[in-house]
Amino acid sequence: MSFRSPTARLALKPLPPSPGHVELDGAWWPRSRDLTQELTPLADVLDPLWGRITRIAVNPRYWPIIPRRVFVNGHVVKVGWFTSELDPHKILLLSGTSGPWNLLVVPPETDDTAAARLMAAASDGTGPRSTASALMAAEQPDGTASSYDTGAGPVDRPAAGM
Repeated sequence: MSFRSPTARLALKPLPPSPGHVELDGAWWPRSRDLTQELTPLADVLDPLWGRITRIAVNPRYWPIIPRRVFVNGHVVKVGWFTSELDPHKILLLSGTSGPWNLLVVPPETDDTAAARLMAAASDGTGPRSTASALMAAEQPDGTASSYDTGAGPVDRPAAGM
């Protein structure tokens, strides 16, 4: 019996990015904080839709381990991280054919109802522009994104890693 990992949980804006690129192109709700396990299903889905994914970048704040590379649809994708340049609630995927794509990362421990709201807000093609951290803060009763800081916690790393 073969085991296939579950498909990534995604909500994407209906149209590709325009020249006046918006902050978010959709949302991704990983099942865990194990980036090594979570990136391949995500990139496997997006690679055929967006063109060959060549690089992925994250902020290390919520990821305890960041792999240097993952295998996607038969090719290697480099993975890097940025501490101050990238919103901690966002993932950046780069494609040589269609440019950068930014997704809100819905924390894996988020309940279904809140995750559905966040994914809808990030993938709404007609709504106001919003940053990933602003969407996360709006979901909290006190207006802060900090209650989602229950994951890996701060990670000590050098300044950049792409």
